[in-house]
Amino acid sequence: MAIMEISIVPVGTGGPSLSQHVARAVEVLQGQEGVSCELTSMGTIVEGDLPRLLEVARAMHEAVLEGGVARVVTTIKLDDRRDRPASSREKIEAVRRRLQGSSR
Repeated sequence: MAIMEISIVPVGTGGPSLSQHVARAVEVLQGQEGVSCELTSMGTIVEGDLPRLLEVARAMHEAVLEGGVARVVTTIKLDDRRDRPASSREKIEAVRRRLQGSSR
C-alpha cells in the first residue's frame, strides 16, 4: 500500500478563500473506492495501491479545473514502501515510540 499527500491550489480565483475549490476535490475523493483519506489543513493524506492513488489524484485535479478554475497547481508526495505494509498512522506511531524512548 502506498501513501500519498496531495495539495491542490487553484490559481487566479479572484479571492483569497480556496475552500470551495478544495471541497470540490475532496468530494471527488470521498466517492472513490479502494482508498482511505484524512483531510488536513495543508493537504490530504490518501492511502491505497499506487495506480489507484494516481487515478484519484488526477480526478481531484480535474474536478477543480472543471469547477471553473483556469489554472491549478497540484503537489503530490508519494511514499511507496514495498518491503512491508505501511500506513500513515504506523509512521506516526513509530516516531512517537522513538520519542518516548528518548525521554528516559
